[in-house]
Amino acid sequence: MQTSENILIELVDVDAGYNGKAVLTSVNFKICKHDFIGVIGPNGGGKTTLVKVILGLLKTKKGKLLNHLQTSENDGQIGYLPQINNIDRTFPISVKDVVLSGFMKQRGMFQRFSRLQTEKANSLMEEMGVSHLAKKPFGELSGGQMQRTLLCRSIISSPQLLILDEPNTFVDNKFEGELYEKLRELNKTMAIVIVSHDVGMISSYVKTIACVNNKLHYHKSNIITESQLKDYNCPIQLITHGHIPHTVLDIHEHKHD
Repeated sequence: MQTSENILIELVDVDAGYNGKAVLTSVNFKICKHDFIGVIGPNGGGKTTLVKVILGLLKTKKGKLLNHLQTSENDGQIGYLPQINNIDRTFPISVKDVVLSGFMKQRGMFQRFSRLQTEKANSLMEEMGVSHLAKKPFGELSGGQMQRTLLCRSIISSPQLLILDEPNTFVDNKFEGELYEKLRELNKTMAIVIVSHDVGMISSYVKTIACVNNKLHYHKSNIITESQLKDYNCPIQLITHGHIPHTVLDIHEHKHD
């Protein structure tokens, strides 16, 4: 329920883009407590730009980003799991240090991690199946191992909002199912926004769907039809096999006015 007390992040009539080119236009969007929102749309439609605006990494050209997240010494505000292809694999850091870096905003520059923080890192690595890799250089991991490690990092500070950008990229089939079940459990204590091309997979877990293609169309359900996607000008074709929908992304050429 979108009451003022429940709203965590609010975008009001937002335009955003790069080098004078509009990528998002007139976007109105609210993220509330316990939301589990799937963000879909074509490549270049503005999904990652939306994430950058929410994270405060990209300033709006018009409109407002309103952050209603509560400040706490013990809890983080936003946890973020980026796309793997944006990760610097050459940076010399161990798996455990990557996980612990999720606490960086809660400690001073020269402070040591506390015993409780270290124990939480160890517990999360064990839960995600990477504890045996704790001392291994992060850049030497497989794609699936990286995602497991980065998920630990993104939730270690118990954020109020968790954002995942294409988390199923390079993930093995076994962990993909585990990942979404873990997200379902995490959603009991935090809001989640997941960017994905795989509508079929996320529709089984998310509560609502936002289609982003220059503009944002919010659908208050996890069931979305091909005709609705056409109405939203979101060129994703749904192909259904039995009860499980699969997706194919059409060739898309979209000009921004």
